[in-house]
Amino acid sequence: QVQLVESGGGLVQAGGSLRLSCAASGRTFSNYFMGWFRQAPGKEREFVAAISWNGGNIRIADSVKGRFTISTDNAKNTVYLQMNRLKPEDTAVYSCAGGAVLVYTTGQWAYWGQGTQVTVSS
Repeated sequence: QVQLVESGGGLVQAGGSLRLSCAASGRTFSNYFMGWFRQAPGKEREFVAAISWNGGNIRIADSVKGRFTISTDNAKNTVYLQMNRLKPEDTAVYSCAGGAVLVYTTGQWAYWGQGTQVTVSS
């Protein structure tokens, strides 16, 4: 059974940092892309970042470019989202996803984690 388990969310002041982790298990993800999406209250889920497992293909949303980075640790089957200089508008539930195609919409991502809450106070 495929599982994606996120961790690392929490409450942080504006300007602070958090690192989210997504541990993958249950299948071989080496040919997959891994992505992070977020959903704020009352808003659609939006793309944040994605990466191929070998790290050669990375996409970052314009809204977080220069502040967020995505990386993988293949030995641990884990994907990270490092979030720096956080803003109140970054407050959302952040979810990890795995899929065969790197797309900016949610429909073609086959696997999803349960999500982790990130709250940024002003």
